[in-house]
Amino acid sequence: MANIIVETAETPSIDNLDGKIRLILAGEQLFAKNGINGASMREIATKAGQGNHAAVQYHFGSREGLVRAIFDYRMDQMETARGAMLDNAQTHGRLKDARTILEIILLPQLDLQDADGNHSYASFLSQYLLQSRSPEFGDFSGSEPPNLTRALHLMRERIDYLPPFVAQRRLISVSLMFLNILMRHHGTDESAFGETFSEALEDTMEQIVEGMCMPLRLASAPSENL
Repeated sequence: MANIIVETAETPSIDNLDGKIRLILAGEQLFAKNGINGASMREIATKAGQGNHAAVQYHFGSREGLVRAIFDYRMDQMETARGAMLDNAQTHGRLKDARTILEIILLPQLDLQDADGNHSYASFLSQYLLQSRSPEFGDFSGSEPPNLTRALHLMRERIDYLPPFVAQRRLISVSLMFLNILMRHHGTDESAFGETFSEALEDTMEQIVEGMCMPLRLASAPSENL
């Protein structure tokens, strides 16, 4: 399969956005840097240029409300790309192809750069996934954008031989693999890695497909010595 073509688009300067969006993006950056529980609401309001230090509570109610708003904002940004990818997959009869479905789920995140050109959403999402305890497949934030929901449904059908909790564990694992390669290579000298980002991403996607779809192999419990 040909190497993935990587294109990215930066988020506009935070100064040119309305107050609520500035809070969302400031929260994303500070959560990415300091951890979801490591940034104060006051710090986020200050970074967003809000004189009212209670602005986060006013707009989102709580830290959890802001986290949900970050997911909703970014997932909405990825919906158009996912819709186009789903249409293309349907046209070419690839809606049951695991690689195609996983690309629809994962690749739109490549375009999500913050105002500084960094992948703060990738770091934010990694931290969120590491804390996730839900056994329900595709349950990350409670958000259910239609195109992502459809892609996740297609993936679940593709791996219907796995128990739901195993499918969810694998989905989180492969998502972390993808996010790791995104953060690890961003802003670095490619010569230091011995490969381009596109080459590393292509290899990672192949690993992701294998890891997501391999049959469940559980070792038999050892028999007790009599």
